Amino acid sequence: MLHITPWERAALELLADGTPTGALAERFGTNEAELEAMLSTLFARMGVLGRAEAVDAASRRGLLTRRLHPGQN
Repeated sequence: MLHITPWERAALELLADGTPTGALAERFGTNEAELEAMLSTLFARMGVLGRAEAVDAASRRGLLTRRLHPGQN
């Protein structure tokens, strides 16, 4: 099972809501380049290539507070 930090969970939740990079960076008190690097590290750990895949994988794994795929465990 993939263990994620509270920061990673919050980032995935915001990505699921469609929050753009600039707003994410501002929310987490960093710049866009640093945020993208942090997301890239998370995506690599998750085995995904980008935001949409990360949100889909997080939902399927039960890592989001709201399920995007009802009925899946």
